[in-house]
Amino acid sequence: MKKLSTTLALAFAFIFSAFCSDPAYENAMKKQVNAMKTIRTLEESQAVTNAFLRIAEAKPEEWLPLYYAAYLQTTAAFRFDVSKDQYLDQAMALVEKAEKIAVDNSEITAMKGYVVMGKISIDPASRGQSMSPQAMQLFGKAINLDRENPRALMLMSQMEQGMARFFGSGPEKACGLARNALDLYAKEETKVGEDYILPTWGKGQAEQVAGACK
Repeated sequence: MKKLSTTLALAFAFIFSAFCSDPAYENAMKKQVNAMKTIRTLEESQAVTNAFLRIAEAKPEEWLPLYYAAYLQTTAAFRFDVSKDQYLDQAMALVEKAEKIAVDNSEITAMKGYVVMGKISIDPASRGQSMSPQAMQLFGKAINLDRENPRALMLMSQMEQGMARFFGSGPEKACGLARNALDLYAKEETKVGEDYILPTWGKGQAEQVAGACK
């Protein structure tokens, strides 16, 4: 009887899982995650951002499309000739919306810090003193939420590198964080397959920080 109950429970679990899965959502996310890898222009970036926003509208319970839209708005502010504050303000609004869906999520918290770091980079002299502690706090929280998140460590290493240059101090802390982040990226790569839609970005940025330590 116990064996039958276990079998029935597993069967119901399988049926529930199949019922809850959404191939249309997963396929749409895979398509745009792949499209992100080939972005070369602002127009392409905006097209993929808009696609993620449409997915977010269709699936309001999912945080990941909002996260990627925020990521693209943030990277656009770094990469292209745009109104940087405007793009970063839009990114922050998207991050805060994602935060309400997934509370205490390491990836979202790190992304929030990334947006703040972008705001600092526009005018480090006037914004650094007031905003740097906020960015560092967010990266620290993201690390504590998930010790296996390489992006949290990588972003912290970039922040430490920038602060070391600004204050004329040594790069040791930034270098150590970057090397630890690269170890986590190596671990992450063993889990990533064709259908993987969770964040994997940032390895190149960690390599840049680590490379400056040689």
